[in-house]
Amino acid sequence: MDARSSKTTEIASRPYNNLLRRLNQADYALIAPHLTTEATSANELLYNPGDDVQVVHFPCGPSLATFLVPNEDGRDVETILVGREGAVGGIVSEGYLPAYTRIVVKFGGPFVRIHVGKLEAAKRSSPSLRNIFARYADCMLAQIFQSTACNAIHSIEQRTAKWILAAMERIEGNDSVPLTHEQLATLLGVGRSYASRVIQSFKAQDLIETRRGSILVRNRDGLKSRACLCNEAVKDHFEEVLRGVYPTEEADSGPG
Repeated sequence: MDARSSKTTEIASRPYNNLLRRLNQADYALIAPHLTTEATSANELLYNPGDDVQVVHFPCGPSLATFLVPNEDGRDVETILVGREGAVGGIVSEGYLPAYTRIVVKFGGPFVRIHVGKLEAAKRSSPSLRNIFARYADCMLAQIFQSTACNAIHSIEQRTAKWILAAMERIEGNDSVPLTHEQLATLLGVGRSYASRVIQSFKAQDLIETRRGSILVRNRDGLKSRACLCNEAVKDHFEEVLRGVYPTEEADSGPG
């Protein structure tokens, strides 16, 4: 087996999380003994506001986590989705700081976990590992900035199309997205009736179908034409800062 094939095999044997697969072999070896894998279910709570952040969670495969900001009227508003391109909890801090948002599992599946202390010890011994996580934190911040701008200037229709496409990118090309009307309304920060009206409009245009607990995309290109360009802006930033990690640009070639 040549060196390239050996490297590809080694990367493929890691958990299906692009951030973990982006690490070079030496950096991955520092944290591999401390990683555990657990199955999760949709709506499983990872952190509540005020909780000590003690564990970093890496969604794998089609698993998805979401950040929810509670508001005074009792509603939670989702800010960003995190799939196999990243991680949640204690990314750049040394942990044991209070969580600001509620973080829950959006789409269930495998998550890889590591205690913050173990990750911090590895980062202290490896500048390159520390650099990768700092770059990812920058990409996550870009997502938050873009989401803030998107909520301020784009229509509900544009944001609905964007969120559906963003979820599709993280579920391995599956055209069926497990989103209910209630979940979509939370993503948009609107009432269920608003979300339902947009869904009905998209159905009338033959862009999507609805099934129990899911949305089936019938015309992906048509849906993209209705979406704002916020996803594209985030992808472009990922490619500049951390190439090969965003879900549509799989890290098959390994660390670069």
